[in-house]
Amino acid sequence: MNPRLISIFLLISAIFVSATMALAQDKGSVNPKPLPPLANPNDPKLGAKELFGRKVLPAAMPTRVVGFYARGCIAGAEALPINGESWQVMRLSRNRYWGHPDLVALVTRLAAKARKDAGWPGILVGDMSQPRGGPMLTGHASHQAGLDADIWLTPMPNRRLSREEREETSAVMMVRSDRLDIEPSTWTPTHLNVIRAAAQEPSVQRIFVNAAIKKALCREAKGDRSWLQKVRPMYGHDYHFHIRIKCPPGSGECESQPEPTGGEGCSAGDLAFWFKDSTLHPKPPKVPPKPRPPMTLAQLPEACRTVLTAPDAKQ
Repeated sequence: MNPRLISIFLLISAIFVSATMALAQDKGSVNPKPLPPLANPNDPKLGAKELFGRKVLPAAMPTRVVGFYARGCIAGAEALPINGESWQVMRLSRNRYWGHPDLVALVTRLAAKARKDAGWPGILVGDMSQPRGGPMLTGHASHQAGLDADIWLTPMPNRRLSREEREETSAVMMVRSDRLDIEPSTWTPTHLNVIRAAAQEPSVQRIFVNAAIKKALCREAKGDRSWLQKVRPMYGHDYHFHIRIKCPPGSGECESQPEPTGGEGCSAGDLAFWFKDSTLHPKPPKVPPKPRPPMTLAQLPEACRTVLTAPDAKQ
């Protein structure tokens, strides 16, 4: 690859890391204000995030996943209840606790396994998808099709969190300050148990973690290690892990990723890129790249226009 392109890629990646890390710690609002009406919602250059971000309820349609994780939408999404026996939803003001019913069921199963297998009181659930999926105003490029969920690496406390705590509490950092390994004062064997429980779910296709966390999992996993193949290093993800499920059965409009390949992904060669100095500390290019324009509605699958304009589902 052209060296200049590599430099640009690394700069964009660094920006993405900063944005992702900030998003994980961004505080919400106890009294969120509705977004103002758009002056021209039919403007073809308008970012689709402005349209989907203003939908507070799912579409009154049968459940339907359309498109790809980073270019799609969902009709008939289901809300994860904000409180469960072994989970609580964080940052309620974002209204991103929606997903395909299969994802909601997975999160509830994982919460029970975290209690049983790791001894956690439960899990704290971060962003899933918006009520109709689609691009988000802040943060994620994916999470658009109702098939992604962020799980905090901070165990749920053994009590019900207040609304203020859900909006203002920060997740715990799991990566050492030099970015080369996990932070030993916060990482415990129970974290491996929870991530392994998620990876062993048949419907889970990938789990994204910081490369330092992947390194720790590779070092500490015993017995059957086949689940490590699903756990992939990714920028950010210092405070949480990201679950991605496969396209649900019968979802012909859903575009899945190829199955993970390459074995456990634990060799020195597999992880080398992530710990190079040029990856951890990329130098900015002499000419900064121009910001990419936002994804428009026309760039999404055509069916997403129908999902966007459908009446609200009754709650």
